[in-house]
Amino acid sequence: MSTKPKPMPSLRSDAEAEAFTAKADLSEYDLSAFAPMRFEIAKKEAALNMRLPSALLQAVKIKAASKGVPYTRYVRMLLEADIAKNR
Repeated sequence: MSTKPKPMPSLRSDAEAEAFTAKADLSEYDLSAFAPMRFEIAKKEAALNMRLPSALLQAVKIKAASKGVPYTRYVRMLLEADIAKNR
């Protein structure tokens, strides 16, 4: 008989998260809402400056906010995804 998974507690800091994961059995918790996360590791050595229509920039900012990332990172993610798709 399977039991209902426990909800994840609210962890407000890295220290709280580390302490929780050090002692918790994560198989007992509902992780269905978790999503993969990207970490920015590669050094950014070049810059790109581009002019866009205001409406397009506002749309990009809104879309980035909905994904919870800064708009400049969102633009970079779009470029990376397009390049990876066409390789």
